[in-house]
Amino acid sequence: MGFLDTLLGRTKPVQPNLDALFALPSAAITLEAATALVPTGTGSVSFRAAEGRAFRDIEAEVRELLEADRGPSAPAIDVSIDSYGFTWLEIKCPSDQLEAVVTDVHAVNSSLADNGFGPQLLCSLVGFRGPAGQRLAIVYLYKRGTFYPFAPLSGERRDNALELQVRGAIEGELKIEPDLTRWFPVWGAPGM
Repeated sequence: MGFLDTLLGRTKPVQPNLDALFALPSAAITLEAATALVPTGTGSVSFRAAEGRAFRDIEAEVRELLEADRGPSAPAIDVSIDSYGFTWLEIKCPSDQLEAVVTDVHAVNSSLADNGFGPQLLCSLVGFRGPAGQRLAIVYLYKRGTFYPFAPLSGERRDNALELQVRGAIEGELKIEPDLTRWFPVWGAPGM
């Protein structure tokens, strides 16, 4: 990045570090100790489906990889499309298998990125639940290479206090998105 780029406000995009997802299990231990939120065993990946056979083949390959990954104990996989046209691939495992959820989410992201579909990736999330029924997702923004907490309430409202509490609890373990305006709500996201 040169002097002219700085003057004109052009910046280099942050390269995603998908291996950062593997820090989630240790962050989950810290999160549980600080807030009593525990993993639900669900995670999901959101992407904009591309047209054409190449993308359909990769999507089928990813599903096959996940289903063959553990044989009879393979995770449940659901695919849905939201109102914005993004495809969500939801992975469901037993709640005590957060490492498996993270590994599967990483595999989906890596497969899409390795086959040239990285620009279609939006985000990944892993679900948590509190003792009073609070819902939380730790969201990974692919294009920013950062995480943020999202705590929905009923009626498309957010529990901002819980989100800030979670940020404080895990910011030493995960690279938290510093720009709060980029903590986008993912209303109705599978895996919550």
